[in-house]
Amino acid sequence: MNTGLRLVTEHTMLSVVVGSRAYGLATEDSDTDRRGVFVAPTPLFWRLDKPPTHVDGPLSEQFSWEIERFCVLALEANPTVLECLWSPIVEQVTPAGQELLALRTAFLSRRAHRSFLEYANAQFRRLDPHAPRWKQAMHMIRLLISGRHLVAHGEPLVDVSAYRDRLLGVRKGQMPWAEVDAWRRELAAGLDEAAGVLPEAPDRAAVETFLVSVRQAAL
Repeated sequence: MNTGLRLVTEHTMLSVVVGSRAYGLATEDSDTDRRGVFVAPTPLFWRLDKPPTHVDGPLSEQFSWEIERFCVLALEANPTVLECLWSPIVEQVTPAGQELLALRTAFLSRRAHRSFLEYANAQFRRLDPHAPRWKQAMHMIRLLISGRHLVAHGEPLVDVSAYRDRLLGVRKGQMPWAEVDAWRRELAAGLDEAAGVLPEAPDRAAVETFLVSVRQAAL
């Protein structure tokens, strides 16, 4: 087993299920998508060759970030990373992982409004209205639903089972493209109009204090 995979198997602090199973959109052929956070032992950073910032595997559809990289992405309001912190399916968590989950609101800021919109718009630009990739269209809509909930209520909406039938209708191509686009525009406008409960900036000091404590514990 290579070094990266050993870091995941031996030093994971948090592992969650994301994707359709966490979103409440799973079907019979759905995979189980896992995302995790590991802590590289601090002495590894003293070497010329640093530990990896992320690792694929060892399970199929499994991806993990080293804690520092995870924190940086979360502070930037990366939608995928933020949703890991609110996944309803936690498979593995250590005491340090519990601290990370308890700290999750410290990562939030109004930057999330822009990042969720940008990610959704990037997906939209890749869609051909004459031959849409319906699964991608569904996740574009789901991302906007999650982002609007985050701006309005202070946490992303990971479990979107309340919208399951309509979202799966998009995935199956049962909803006309014009209707999908109208839903997209409605959600984007709603995200813009949401009063917003998020702070202007994340609590970087709290995150840094946590990261330092993790590094000290991993000496």
